[in-house]
Amino acid sequence: MPSEAANRPLVLVHGLLDTPRLFSRLERRLEGQDRPVLSPHLPHRFGAIPLRKLAQRLDGLIQERWGTKTPIDLLGFSMGGVIARIWLQELGGAKRTHRFISVGSPQQGTLTAQCVPAWLFAGLADMKRGSPLLRSLNGDYAELQSVECLSFFCRWDLMVCPGWQAVLPIGTSAAVPVWTHQQLMSHPKSLDLLVESLLID
Repeated sequence: MPSEAANRPLVLVHGLLDTPRLFSRLERRLEGQDRPVLSPHLPHRFGAIPLRKLAQRLDGLIQERWGTKTPIDLLGFSMGGVIARIWLQELGGAKRTHRFISVGSPQQGTLTAQCVPAWLFAGLADMKRGSPLLRSLNGDYAELQSVECLSFFCRWDLMVCPGWQAVLPIGTSAAVPVWTHQQLMSHPKSLDLLVESLLID
């Protein structure tokens, strides 16, 4: 009999310069389950769209697919993990989310965004260390206490730097034995960890 987790709807949120194709390997690994999957395209105009606007778009797409109450699991990669977190903490998503997996996401910011002008690339600037958005999310994360939170990161990540701080302020975290940011969603070792985490009841 399939586990409860294997049947719970799953939402996958891509990152900067990615599309839903990013998750093709993961989705193939999950084939054979009855789990519905939503992997929406969230156009961000090269990081110009503020992340809160992308979270609002995500909220609309989730409600369009499953209404307002169906329990889900949520996985966000890179910038997508921050977008997903905004949805959880500010748009009521935590009330219906069982598990949130943040993969290589700049939850504490990234040095690679520090020099980005907010007036030109608002979404990228949201990921600066100490940005108003991240200060707000990290200043009060009580909403996440009802969600099972997991963070996976790459120690040598050059996109989210420093890589070991690509973790949520709550829940468990683990370094993935890969060398690059993109390998977090493509390397067999990483996919093994993600699939295992998604199948736990």
